[in-house]
Order: sequence, then C-alpha cells, then structure tokens
Amino acid sequence: MSETQASVDWHVDLFWIPLGAGTHSVRLNGVIYEALTALIQRRPRRDIYHSALQIWTDTGLYTVEMTPVPDSRNATRGVVGEGAVGAKWARRLRVFRYEVRRWRNGVIPDQLYAASPPVRLTDDPAAVSRIFGALSSVPTPTWGRDELRTGEMWTCNSVISWALEHAGLDADEVPLPEHGRAPGWKAGVALARRRSIVEVP
Repeated sequence: MSETQASVDWHVDLFWIPLGAGTHSVRLNGVIYEALTALIQRRPRRDIYHSALQIWTDTGLYTVEMTPVPDSRNATRGVVGEGAVGAKWARRLRVFRYEVRRWRNGVIPDQLYAASPPVRLTDDPAAVSRIFGALSSVPTPTWGRDELRTGEMWTCNSVISWALEHAGLDADEVPLPEHGRAPGWKAGVALARRRSIVEVP
C-alpha cells in the first residue's frame, strides 16, 4: 500500500433505496409487480430495493448507479456503459436506454430515501480499487431480460452485485433491509462467477 493510499479514507458504501422513491408512478408499478411475482412464487410480498454505491478514493468521491439516460452529456456524469431497456432494438431511442455511472463528485438523486445506515462493504484500499476498476468493464445486457441465462432478469442491482463479485467480494453476504429484496442481484453474482471460472487458466 502506498503512503497516499494509507493517508486516505478509502471505502465503499452501499445504499438500499426503495424502488420508486420520490416517484409515485414507479413506486405504484413496483408494488403491482411485486404483488404479482409474490403470487406466482407463492411467497409473502416484500419491499423492493434499488442499490447504489459511494466509492471514496484518493481522487475523491464517486457515485455508482444505473439510471435512465437523461441527455447526451454522458461524460459529465462519468458514464462507463449504456444498455437497452426492454428490447435491444429499442435502444435507438434515448428513453429506452440506461446508463451506468461512476460519477466523480456525483449525487444519488434518491439518497435521502435510502434505508439507513448505508452498508460499509470494505475499507481496504486494494478492494476499493478493484471495485472501481471493475466498473469499466461491467456488462450491459438488456434491462428487464435474462439474455445471459442467469436465471434472473438484468437490473440496476445486477450491475452492483457483478462489480462486487468481480472484485473479489462475496456479494451474497451483503445484507438487505428487513423484509426487502433486490431483483436482479443474483443475476450479477451468477454472471461474475461464471466468467471467473472461464478465466481460470
């Protein structure tokens, strides 16, 4: 570890944000979706959460999140990848694309609504650096589909869990808020583990 790394409070925090926080229509659609899913799976209903990260390094704070694409100025938000929403052909239209941000001095718009306190994932500079670097190569399959045959649809949570697992953390050990679930989390874990097995010489 360098003297610079040792002198900086390197860490990664995860925020669990209720689906649709601050947006009535998204929240309502989420409630309907969870009610139908719980009925099909014959289980109790749970609260749905969206995940986001704050990464602190020697160059400052970075926020990490999957969001809709608001405009073409993606460089100003530290965008490291884009993908389609719903169907590949639809990504020609901005409204049907998502972006993955690793935004220096950025904000998590709905952080105010997050379950607190945030989950401290690591304060090891080497692990923080691996998570930060992994985001540059995060997969961007179609949101809401299981194109990569992981057994679960790809969502914002998949991006976060993939980065953590790819960086060597056990994403399955990350605690959820009580009575909560994170659709897509297992998809990211499964894909990261699949690729790590393939990459072993």
